[in-house]
Parts: sequence; C-alpha cells; structure tokens
Amino acid sequence: MQILRFTVEEQRWDGERLDRVLADYSGLARNRFKAQGAVLRCDGRSCKLSHRVRLGSRVEVRLPDPPPSELVPEAIGLQLLFENERVLVIDKPAGLVVHPGAGNRSGTLANALAHHLGAAASEFEVAGRPGIVHRLDKDTSGVLVAAKDPHALELLQRQFRERWVDKQYLALTSRQPQPSSGEIGGCITRDPVHRKRFIWTAEQGRPAHTRYRTIRSFGTGPDAVFLIGLSPSTGRTHQLRVHLKQLRAPIIGDEVYGGRRCSEGLMLHAFALRLVLPGESAPRSFRAPLPARMKALLTRARRSELPGRRSTHD
Repeated sequence: MQILRFTVEEQRWDGERLDRVLADYSGLARNRFKAQGAVLRCDGRSCKLSHRVRLGSRVEVRLPDPPPSELVPEAIGLQLLFENERVLVIDKPAGLVVHPGAGNRSGTLANALAHHLGAAASEFEVAGRPGIVHRLDKDTSGVLVAAKDPHALELLQRQFRERWVDKQYLALTSRQPQPSSGEIGGCITRDPVHRKRFIWTAEQGRPAHTRYRTIRSFGTGPDAVFLIGLSPSTGRTHQLRVHLKQLRAPIIGDEVYGGRRCSEGLMLHAFALRLVLPGESAPRSFRAPLPARMKALLTRARRSELPGRRSTHD
C-alpha cells in the first residue's frame, strides 16, 4: 500500500482535476490510480479522480499495490561487487531494466534476482520486485543494492527513504557546468507538454538537491569532454539529467535533455554507494569501475588533444 499526503500549493493546480494533479505530483501514470482502485480523500471527504482541487486542499491517496505478476526467473548474468547472506551489491550494466513494466516483462533485473534467490524470492510481499531496494534508469549503469530477505529489504529501503545513503555519480558532458562546481536545488516537476520528461522550476514540484563538481576536462574543440562528479541528496526521477541541463551542461547521449548524440548511449554512471548493511553498525562503501562506453569516449577526447589529430564526432 502506497500512501500519498500533500497540500495543493501550486497555482497551476488550482481548479485542476485530481487525477492530473496526482500524476504531476507522483510521477505515476494517471490511469494507474483508477486501475489499482485508489482510495481518494480531499479535505477529509471521499472524492473521485475527476474532482477539481483548490489551493490549500489537503489530499490523501491510498494506492493498493498492483496485483502480483507472474515473474519468470531468468538466468541473467549479474556482475556482483559484494554478496553475503542478506544482500547483493550489483554493478548494473546500461540497458538493463530494473523491474518489469509495460513492454519489459522479461530480461529485467527482477527476473535475474528471482533466479538468483530461488525459493527465497517467494518471501517478498511484492512478487514482481523480489529484493529490489532502489532503482537506476535503464540507460544508467553502476552500483545497485538488492536484499535477500524481507527484513533486509525494509532496513535498506528505510536508509534511502530517510536519505542516509551517500550516492556518488559520474557523468560526461560536452560543456562545463556554469558555475563549474557548487550546488543546485529548486524543484523538479513533470513537463506539461512532453509528459515523459521533467523540468526544473524554482518552487513548483518536488524539491531536489544535487552537489556537483567538474573533476577534469579532456580534449579540445567540439570533441571536448568534461568529467562531472554528482552527489544527489534526493532521488527524483531524471534528477541528475534535469539538473545538468539546467546548468547548461546536458549529459552526452541524453538527447531528451539536449545532450550531444552518442552511439554508446547515456554517459551517466552510479560510481559509489555508502550505506549500512543489515546486521552491521558502520557504513560500507561500494564502487563500480567506470564502464567501457565512458572510457572509450574519454580515449577519443584525449586523442583530439594531439597536434595535427583530426577530430571525429559521434
């Protein structure tokens, strides 16, 4: 059961249908609230998805978990960074979807975990997501932790929920952020025109915060590449992609947010994760090495520095 509680504070939501406001606030599809039989209340009274909200309205939504899906275990090779009796730490490759969804019923990390966990996968309450603590976008690679039992799952999810986890990402951009290092806050909300992407706003939407720094530059001219370190303290959808776009340095390969086209894909990698494992008291750090696709781009950028070397484009 997922519970959402919030007050309508954004001017653009005044007089809007509740289902549209919920989709904007949560990032979930509008039809999901109807399909899963959401229980809705506005200012303490039951209401429908078509209800028009007003500024100051207090909204409460109880969204039942989706019905269990038949998750087929699949022997998908996983690059393990660490494993004990309670957790797995995985180096997720770019292109691997974390959990099943429309158009991705197989070949996901969830299918791989169901196979890896065997009979223990049936112990998890949400059958379609055994052991999944958090997620990375399909095209993002790097460190991801999974639980091997429900109690470990709750302990790990709580650390992410309470923002106790230290997350470090690396990105490659074709421009240097302006300014080159610092922090970016504000809010992130769904783009009202292009519903599959998000936009930065000063006050409207969900608060999002990222620390960033330019680590080093490679190459010159149109082939120049900047290595950017990113430390998000919140976990909004597309947060790092939106923040770098706002800093005028979209990620290479991120054409949705204005990044330079790149045949190797999105140049974003979850480099390190620091958290406390179940049964332990001190935090541990786990790192995933820079993937081949990002190394290849840096190699090409370095070559552009050589005298008389002709530049090439992706």
